[in-house]
Formats: sequence, C-alpha cells, structure tokens
Amino acid sequence: MTKIFVFLLCLLLAPTSSFVSCSVEKQKIGIFELKKGDLSLRVTNWGASILSLVLPDRNGKLGDVVLGYDSVKDYTNDSTYFGATVGRVANRIGGAQFTLNGIRYKLIANEGNNTLHGGSRGFGDVLWKVKSYQREGPSPSITFSYHSVDGEQGFPGDLIVTVSYILTEKNQLVIIMKGKALNKPTPVNLANHVYWNLGGQNNGNILNEVVQIFGSKITVTNSKLIPTGKFESVKGTAYDFLKPHPIGSRINQLAETKGYDINYVLDGEKGKKIKLAATVHDKKSGRVLKLYTNAPGLQFYTGNYIKDVKGKGGYVYQSHAGLCLETQAFPDSVNHPNFPSTIVTPEKPYKHYMFFKFSTKAPY
Repeated sequence: MTKIFVFLLCLLLAPTSSFVSCSVEKQKIGIFELKKGDLSLRVTNWGASILSLVLPDRNGKLGDVVLGYDSVKDYTNDSTYFGATVGRVANRIGGAQFTLNGIRYKLIANEGNNTLHGGSRGFGDVLWKVKSYQREGPSPSITFSYHSVDGEQGFPGDLIVTVSYILTEKNQLVIIMKGKALNKPTPVNLANHVYWNLGGQNNGNILNEVVQIFGSKITVTNSKLIPTGKFESVKGTAYDFLKPHPIGSRINQLAETKGYDINYVLDGEKGKKIKLAATVHDKKSGRVLKLYTNAPGLQFYTGNYIKDVKGKGGYVYQSHAGLCLETQAFPDSVNHPNFPSTIVTPEKPYKHYMFFKFSTKAPY
C-alpha cells in the first residue's frame, strides 16, 4: 500500500510527462482521473488521450461509455486512435503534400499515398507534458502540452499545442484545444478521437443509437475519402441526420465504406460561434450526449474497420462497436482554397472548443 501511495504522489507532483520516479524504474506515462459527482474521466499523457468516461444511466447505474484498453501500454501500439488527440492535422491530406506561400511540403504518407491524422507518428502517438492537474473541486481539470518541432512529419514550423479536459456543470465535459505557431505559418487541425457507445463500452454495436447531426451538407470525397472540393446536400440520402434516426436504419446503403466516415458542414446559427453539432440517444440506457463546438465540420465515423480488438475487461470489439464525433476543420483544407483556412501563424493562434453535455433526458 505504501508503494502505491508514493507512486500516486509522484504522479500528482510531477511537473512534466517525464515523471520523477520514487522507485528504480521511471514512470513516464501517467494516468489521471477527474471526478465531479457521478461523472469520472480518466486520461493519459500518451497522446493526450481519454481512457474512460463513467456516468449514470436512467436508473443511476454507472457505466463506462468509451472504448479502450485495460492497460495504458496498449495505447502505445494502438492503430484505431482510441481516445487520442490527433494532429498536427487531423483527418486526411491528399497526396501527402500541400503548398503554402509558394513552398511545397511533402508529408509522411501513412494511408496509401495520403496522410491520415498527422502521419505515421502524429500527436496521438507522442508523450505530452502535464501543465496542470486538479482532480476534484468545482471544476476538475487537466492540461497537456506538446511542442511539435519544425519538420515533424513534414509540417513546417515549431508549434506549441495544449489540450485541456474540464468537468464543469453536472455531467458536462469541456475540451479546449489551442495551438500557437512560433516561427512559421503552418496548418493545424486537432480533433478528439473518442469512440462512444452510450450503452456501455461492452454493450455490442451502436447501430440502434439514435443520432441527429446539425449539418445539411457534406464534403464530397473520392474512393480514398479525399475531398473533391465539392459540397452536396444530405437531404434524401443515407447521410441525412437532420432529423433523428437510428444509425443502422440506412447504413447498409454505404457498402463501399462499410458505414459512415464523412465530414459534415455544420450549420449553426448566424452570429454564434458555438453551435450544436450533434446529439446521440441510447434508448435502452437512456443516456444522451449533446455536442457543441466552434469548429466548422464534424467527421461522423462508425468504427467500420474495427475487428477482433481486445478491449477493456477482455471484451472483444467488432465493427460498429463505437462511434466518433470528431469536430474539426474540413479534411484536406490545405489543398482546397474554397474550404475554411487551417493556417495558423504566430499572430493568429488556433482555438477549438468542444462541450459534451450528458443526461438521461430525451433530446427531442
């Protein structure tokens, strides 16, 4: 018991991600918990990742609604991006290249000829520093930071990024992502890659969960999921979630991608920076998720290619075991001048807000 106490004390007092060990072996990767009422969040400084989120169902029974692993070590070999903060540029960049201010930058290709989620060693695959940590209190929070150096994965310029997780009001999680370019303009698009299953992480698939997405258009993609630069209305298609629908009601129309993996152009109210992006309702448990953001887009992904992944408690995840709601800039924005710019400069920092409100009150 004494050894456990000393180790936890080291985690709390350590100012960075390279924790000062109180034993012979150094502890570099930490696990941190935030707790407020019935809501508890566990995160790690590996990839600034979310490990679990426990909250009650309609009967008050607590359950973990985030897919993941039992051991934090498994996250260092993960290829699904479970819970990770992805970047420097989330989603895809076509041809693993772009031109900025007349300079052509060649990136690391890690999905065929394209770059996905920042390259072969993106922000979800590195150790972040712990800037601050408060486990409990009125607003439990933790802030991670990472210095991405000039040329990392091919991207220009030094960049300092931070990710903060905050528990605020009852059953509410706030995620704040910031980035500051130190010397050169560079594209930045960070996203949170949690796989949600509101019925519980070991509850099977999410096909019966009812989703509403407040985006009337999608960014059209080619067969490699790279945007063409065009937009299309979702009305009358399998992508239409303007009114609530079970995920599985039309998913069989998307045989090519085996499910949803598309960026929605969020509508929002004119003049308001923060908008409601999506709601998810699991009728069996009663749990409801409402997601608000300042980002222009939302990647809706239904875990199409998960297969035989051993998760928490030995539970084996299969296709559609969880869903991702990745608020973001549009994919491949650096190669489409008609998309909102993702270029960050020393004078123009990056800010991305997400507000997750959980309840057991039906959203419609």
